[in-house]
Formats: sequence, C-alpha cells, structure tokens
Amino acid sequence: MNIKSPDIIMEGSVEYRLGTLKGHQMVYDFDRILLYLEAKGKLMFGGSFKIYEADRNILFKLCNYFIKDQVNCKKMGIDIQKGILLSGPVGCGKTSLMRLLKYIVPNQRPYVMVPSRNIVFGFNHVGYKTIEDYGSTNYFCFDDLGVEPIGRHYGKDCNVMGEIMLSRYDLFLNHRIKTHATTNLNAQELEERYGNRVRSRMRELFNLIAFDKKSMDKRS
Repeated sequence: MNIKSPDIIMEGSVEYRLGTLKGHQMVYDFDRILLYLEAKGKLMFGGSFKIYEADRNILFKLCNYFIKDQVNCKKMGIDIQKGILLSGPVGCGKTSLMRLLKYIVPNQRPYVMVPSRNIVFGFNHVGYKTIEDYGSTNYFCFDDLGVEPIGRHYGKDCNVMGEIMLSRYDLFLNHRIKTHATTNLNAQELEERYGNRVRSRMRELFNLIAFDKKSMDKRS
C-alpha cells in the first residue's frame, strides 16, 4: 500500500479514491470506502472475503469514527476521543474489520492487534512485566477480550486483562492514549468477568459498537 495523496490509496497498481480533496479538507465517500475495504480484505484474508450489506450500519459507524467525522459521530453518540469496543457473536467478522479499518486512514497513528489469550500466556511466562508492556503509550486493539484464561505466575492468579484495562484507563485519562478491543461478551458478562470497577473504567475508555446477536457466522 502507498498513498499518492490523502484521497487516493494505491494497492499494487490499482488506485482507490476514498473521497475528494477540497482545499485542505477531505470529503469521504462511504461507498468508495466499502469498495476499498472489500478489495483490501481480499488481499489480506483471501478471495472469499466480502463486505456484507447486513453490516452496512456497523461499518457506517466504524468508518465515521476512523475518519473522525465529528458531525456524524455526534449524531450516533460516538466520542472520537475514546477507543472502540466492537462486540458481537463468534464469527461475525469483528477481528477482520478491526484489522482492516486502520488502512482507510494511513496517516493516523496505527494500532497493533493482539489476541488477549496471547497476553495472558506471556504473563504466565514472564510475569508482571507483561502488564507493564501493555500499559505503555502504544496503541493496541485487544482481540477476543473476556474469553482469555486467568493468568498464573509463580502460583499466584491474576486477572491480567483486567489489570491492563486499569492501566489503559490511566493512560487515556492522563495522555489520551486510545485503546480498542473486540469481544464476544455483552456488558453484563464483561462485568462478571472483570468486576464493576474495571467495567466502569471500560465505559469511559470505549465507544461500544455492537453487531446484532443474530449476525451470521461468516467463517464458513
């Protein structure tokens, strides 16, 4: 991928125009963004990848968030200063979308996708330094939050991702460092998993954007 100008992204020899540059302002075209996301998705995940019409509403919210369209985000109750918590059933496409969406804004600071279970495995191996590492000023998207095992290091149990959420909250409060996450759990299940204190911090950290619980499994 390379960028010819803010409105044009090149993938190999193919040019994708995501909108129109008017002076110093970029005016995005949602349908053009969807065409680019499908093309980029096929490159990243294989030729069977597609953008589903049923996901259009979710994608409209996510795209407006990432391009920082303040007018539309305000209408939808989305705070562009916060991160995204994308929730939905297994196989609905949460991880793929969060891996994809950062490419529509190549000039913005990117985030790294990290499976939550891998973070816990790291904690089990090296201990509390893992929590410090993910409490850094880097931007992360924690994938599959809430289904990771409890951490254990030298015989002591630790709710690793709960501790990391508290660290990320402090970073957000003091430095406006964003955190994103995907989860299969609903709000009640997250509170049961992490406790009321962490769930309260998560409300301040994230905009919750949720797939319908009946969303189709796209893995087949």
